This record gives sequence, structure tokens and C-alpha cells, in this order.
Amino acid sequence: MAASPNSERPLSLAVIGCGLIGRRRAAALSKVSGTRLRFACDLDPGRAAEAAGLAPGCEPAADFRAVVAHPEVDAVIVSTVNGSLAPVAMAAVSAGRHALVEKPGALNAGELRALRDAASSRGARVRLGYNHRFHPGFRKAREIVDAGTLGPMMFLRARYGHGGRKGYDREWRSDPKLSGGGELIDQGVHLIDLASWFLGEFTSVAGHAATYFWDMKVDDNAFLSLRTGSGQTAWLHASCTEWKNLFSMEIYGRNAKLAIDGLGGSYGPERLTLYRMLPEMGPPETTVWDFPGADDSWALETAAFVEDIRLGREPSPGLREGVRILEIVETISRESGFPPAS
Repeated sequence: MAASPNSERPLSLAVIGCGLIGRRRAAALSKVSGTRLRFACDLDPGRAAEAAGLAPGCEPAADFRAVVAHPEVDAVIVSTVNGSLAPVAMAAVSAGRHALVEKPGALNAGELRALRDAASSRGARVRLGYNHRFHPGFRKAREIVDAGTLGPMMFLRARYGHGGRKGYDREWRSDPKLSGGGELIDQGVHLIDLASWFLGEFTSVAGHAATYFWDMKVDDNAFLSLRTGSGQTAWLHASCTEWKNLFSMEIYGRNAKLAIDGLGGSYGPERLTLYRMLPEMGPPETTVWDFPGADDSWALETAAFVEDIRLGREPSPGLREGVRILEIVETISRESGFPPAS
């Protein structure tokens, strides 16, 4: 069974997969109290050494099975390519370790269902790495929605995209055996997660994915229409032919609207705007929050994972949410003629 670490000692973690996201997650641990990074593991020794150098006392490693079995490791952060996420997480859970697994968590919903069953039998906490929930604009939006300011929810629409780069269609994301799909399973899953966070579970799924520009066997654009059991709708578009990086989400209630624009960096400054409808209607009352600071979503998400472990709390988003997101991805992909990922 997965251990419940003594709260009086630091939680000992390992990062498995030390590419760009793995290095971000390793760096974020330094901002999370009560933790230490014990191992940085990657098949590339240089990348493992670079990530290990971000934390005093951290050792580089190459064998993830030895890392998850090490008696000093309480939990792991899995940030490999998509095709390795579920196998590495399964090895960790089977060894009695808790896991924070980068989105989408697996190539397909079946892999996540198997991980869910293993985690349940071992008492392991598994959080899915949907860090956008922890961006300041979304944290404030959640607070406003929970306060009832928007009134009954009606619908949501969102766009998320980037323009790739030269050779993008020859990178691992273009290989369905490594990625599980294209833009839908890359950025699209963030939109599905955020939409379900605000509107609830989607029972009706429609849309399509297509490859318009890049020379690859996976989609470069996806268009989704999702509906909850009570009729709230999410219109979502994810694209890697967005020639100017873009993030935009609008959340509509009967009394007000929220707009979240930008994520910082190349996506532009992060801003949240509340448009509150007045009794006489006409131009709304407008309130704006700007978030010019550094991206702290990685550290806040890791801190939530640590609290999951310390409190014995079910992670959210966890495997239940992750399975449903990938079921939606599979429905759209199948109906668009893309073969199932395996």
C-alpha cells in the first residue's frame, strides 16, 4: 500500500522525464515547503543532470523502475512523452508511490482506467497535471463563480492555439504512437478540463478534428461542442495553426460574463474581466484584474498534490476526470477518422 508520510519530515519526490516540463516541475518543487527532490530521472544523462542541478542533494538517474522502488521516494512526478506516462505511473503506483502525472496522463482512456484501478487497490493518490487551473486568472474566476456572481451558468466558449515551429510535424507530438493524437490531446485537453471544471460533466459530445496544414498523421485543429445533462454548452477550438499564440475563454451566466485572456509569455499578459449586467441592461459594469507576475501555477499544483498525500484527499483533477477527458478525445478522433491510440 502507498505510504502516508510523516508530516514532520519532508516529502521525498522524484521527477521522471526531464524535458522542458520536467525541468519546470523540478524547479517548482523548490517553492513548495515540506518537500525535497531526491532523483531526477531521464534516459538522457545530460537532461537528468541538468534537472538534478536545480535541487541540492538531488541525484540524476536513468532507470525509472529503480527510482520508484527506492525506499526514500514517497511520490513521483511523471513528465515524459505521452506514450510513457501511463507505464511509468503504473510502475510507481504498483511500488506504492503517489504520482502527479502530466496531462493527458496516457495515450487513451483504457490506460487511465487500468491506472485508476491499480491506484485504488494500492491506496495511491494520483493527480493529473492540468496546471491551467492554478493560473491566477482561473483561480480568481473560480472564486467569482463560486460566489454566485454570474448566476446560473449558461455556456462557455474558448480558443487555445499556437503556430508550431519549423519542423514541428517531425517532432514526437506528430507521432501517434508517442503522442496519442495531435492538437486535441495536446492543448485541447486543457480546454476540456477547464470547461468541465466550470460547467460540470459533459454527457453530449460532438465535433471534429482535422489536419489542415502540418504534414502529420494527427490533427492540427479540433472543434468541439460539448453539453452537460442540464444543457450548458462549451464551444471549444484548439489549434496549432494559430499564427499568433492565443488563449481566450469566456464564461457566461445569466447575470454576468467572465473573460480570461492570455496566459503570460508568448500568449500575452494574463487578464480577467468581469462584465456584470445591470438591471437596466445596456453597457455592463466592468471590472478588470491583470496578472503580470511570473507563472506560479506549477508550484501551486505541486503544493495541492502534496496536500492530497498529507490529508489522504482525493485529487481533483484526478483519474476520474482524466478518463472522461480522454473518452471525449477518443469520441472526436474516432468520428473524424483518426485511428485509436494504442
